This record gives sequence, C-alpha cells and structure tokens, in this order.
Amino acid sequence: MLGDLSVIGPLAIIMLATGAVAGILAGLLGVGGGIVIVPVLYHIFSRFGAELGVAPEALMHVAVGTSLATIIPTSLVSARKHNARGAVDGVLLKSWGPGILIGVVAGTLIAGAVQGSVLTTVFATVALLVAINMARPSGTAVLSARLPQGLLRHLISTIVGGFSAMMGIGGGTLSVPILSAFSYPIRRAVGTAAAIGIIISIPAAAGFIYEGLNAAGRPPFSLGYVNLIGFALIAPTTMLMAPVGVKIAHSISMVRLRQAFALFLFLTSLRMFYGLL
Repeated sequence: MLGDLSVIGPLAIIMLATGAVAGILAGLLGVGGGIVIVPVLYHIFSRFGAELGVAPEALMHVAVGTSLATIIPTSLVSARKHNARGAVDGVLLKSWGPGILIGVVAGTLIAGAVQGSVLTTVFATVALLVAINMARPSGTAVLSARLPQGLLRHLISTIVGGFSAMMGIGGGTLSVPILSAFSYPIRRAVGTAAAIGIIISIPAAAGFIYEGLNAAGRPPFSLGYVNLIGFALIAPTTMLMAPVGVKIAHSISMVRLRQAFALFLFLTSLRMFYGLL
C-alpha cells in the first residue's frame, strides 16, 4: 500500500502544493490555511481511501485533525509577522480568549462524538455562507460602528472557537468577517485572526489526537486523527509561504482576491454537499 509510488508520489506533490497555497492565504487573509487544507485532504482521502486504508467514517475527522495540527506552526509564523507590523490587537485577544477556549473544547468534544458526515455538513454550510459574504463587491456588511460588549462579545468568541474546531480552521474565516461587520480595520482583523489561530489550533489538535487514539480506519502513520505524513508535508510549506502572504496583505487591495477566494469556497462547498448525497 505505502510502497505504491504511483499513489504516494502524486499525493506528496498535492500536499506540498496545498501547504504553499494555504500558507499564502494564512498570511494574506488570516484564515490559518485550514479552509484550504481540509477540503484538499477530504478529497485526497476520498479519492485514495482504499489505497491508504482510510475508512469513510474516519475521513473527515482525519482531514480536520491534520489541518488543525498544521495550523499551529502556520499561525505562529503569521501572527509574529503581523505583530511586527503592529496588526495584532492584544486587548481583543485577551477579551476573546476565554470564550474561544470554551468554544474549542465544546467543538472538539462534539466533533469526536458525531459522524464524519456531520462535520462535512458543518464545513460545507459555513464555507458557503462565508463565500457569499466574501463575494460582495462592497465587502462585509457593517452591522455596527463598534464591537459589542459583555455577554454578546463572549458569545461571539465562543461560536468562533466552536465552529473553527469542528471545521479544522484557524478562526480567521469566521473572525475576520465578524470583526469587519463591526467596523474593525481589515488589516488589523487579519493580523489578530492569525493570533486567534494559535488559541484555537493547539487545544483543538490535542483534542483530535486524544479522540482518535483508538479509532478504526485511520490512514497509516496517524497519531489519533492527525496524519503525521500529511502534517510533515504540509506544515513546512505553510510556514515558508505565510510571510509571503503577510507581505502581500500589507501592499495590495484585497477586493479581487476575496472574490476569487469566495469562488473557491463556493465550489468546495458544492463538492462537499455533492459527496454527502
């Protein structure tokens, strides 16, 4: 199985390329890269599941768990670069941190208890909503001139943490449009989202490792629901390319890029919904 170079070679190339694209988007949009990594791993394990020994019920869990593990180093690199440019809001991180952690714990526990089809549905649905929002020529609709305070602020951060853990993403996919809806500067939202990815990915990846330790149908060389081969191929290229995305983020208009990424998310969402039929 693992000695079949006709399978392993193309998979390695796809994963390296995925890491490069995810790294650029992580730095550029503050999305942690998971919004790219999860669907690619999902399609890889769907296409080559028989050769790799991946059972259908473990497919999405492994994609999400592996993505979360790769987000750890990517978020660290991206957040450091954004912080050097003064684009990380430490006050907001302290305010959102507890709610995000609560959401991550809840989301990880739910993910470990449900079938892979539930995670796929969650990912496809949220990706579709985010795609619609990102495709707007005028950007995210503004709801208020300032971030909410009190219970609502904690509720928002908990939702971001919970859904991000279930989807295998770093939080920027949800936090950037949410922050933008409350008139938060886009580049500061992107930089802060990169730091939020650290808070999400470390406990969530640990949870997926624990939840998957005795799970059947995982691919070879997996620690829980984290595939170590996928991590070893994707993580270095995401770390290498994340600073490139950061540099681009501070030098270009992001409207067309957001719309192109929205198209990718839209097609990804449709493909995942189709796979559920």
